[in-house]
Amino acid sequence: MIAIHPLTGMPEINAGDDLATLLREGLEAPGLWPVQANDVLVVTQKILSKAEGRMVDLDEVEPSPEALALAETTRKDARLVELVLRESSAVVRAVPHVLITRHRLGHVMANSGIDRSNIGPGGSERALLLPIDPDRSAAGLSRALAGESGIAPAVVISDSFGRPWRHGVVGVAIGAAGLPALVDRRGEQDRDGRRLEVTQIALADQIATAAALATGEGAEGIPAVLIRGLPLPDGDAPAAALVRPLQEDLFR
Repeated sequence: MIAIHPLTGMPEINAGDDLATLLREGLEAPGLWPVQANDVLVVTQKILSKAEGRMVDLDEVEPSPEALALAETTRKDARLVELVLRESSAVVRAVPHVLITRHRLGHVMANSGIDRSNIGPGGSERALLLPIDPDRSAAGLSRALAGESGIAPAVVISDSFGRPWRHGVVGVAIGAAGLPALVDRRGEQDRDGRRLEVTQIALADQIATAAALATGEGAEGIPAVLIRGLPLPDGDAPAAALVRPLQEDLFR
């Protein structure tokens, strides 16, 4: 049976904190330590970014002319728009109250993933950027959380994305280690013997969305969950494997 265990009671995370140690303590409190084979630890992007010092004081941001023009179009804070541009490789859509970009990591998302909610005291004049390399961070946490038996949990770094043509946000994986983020089932046969031609499973995204049922999107205060009992396929592919290459973008 698949079980989702929220890690409650974790402290506010600050830049430079030893996140692996804090997560281990969060696992120990409810008796989830040591980790078991096929355990998946889902860590929200927010606490990883905080620990890695990705907080920016907006008062220290000087908007460029491009940011000022986009801020007028989108009716957003020009300082925030400047950060969005610095974190992106392209602007996909800019209309009042909406700024969609292609993040430097390849994700197409609102505001380059920059967040101003649930970032701790003084958040009104600060903004939190995505981690520099979420896949590398996931791998580091996985290694650091290997128990005495040598078993390391798979780690998924989760964030919340909106989706084209759908209302609402869902959890997605922006970092992953210890599991195949994308499972390619092309070439297998279905129950009727038909060959699967296009089926690829976004496993890490599915795990991130399952975890979001516990972490929530508001004031729940649950920054990580452990998923236990999920049979994981063999292999190890990072979350970067989930990003569709530009040459395959059919909507440009």
